[in-house]
Amino acid sequence: MGQPSTGKLAANVGEIAREARQRAGLTQADVAERVGLATEVYGRLERGRMLPSVPSLRRLCIALRTPSDIFLGLNTGEVPTWVAESAPSEEYDEVPELRRLMRTLRKLDAAQLKLIGLVAAALQKR
Repeated sequence: MGQPSTGKLAANVGEIAREARQRAGLTQADVAERVGLATEVYGRLERGRMLPSVPSLRRLCIALRTPSDIFLGLNTGEVPTWVAESAPSEEYDEVPELRRLMRTLRKLDAAQLKLIGLVAAALQKR
């Protein structure tokens, strides 16, 4: 399964944090202090260059009085772009054998993967 687009998620968290902070009339230093982060670190978060840890996200929600689902883009009734991009295909999701095979393949080195590719190609020709 693909990884979520952390860049887009970080950008969403940062945008929401900035908007909520401005609505509350707070400075970045005010929020950073309340969340327990260095002001520079909080600034990176607002610019979408980093994601907060789960405990920091919780403190951010409290400090800015904003539910976590808004930070995560889960409040619109639509699938957020960072989730949609990382969603597995239906075929992959429905075939447990393929999921097991993918877990095994991820552990192999390049030479082993090449060999598996040759074996798979030979099996297709049958």
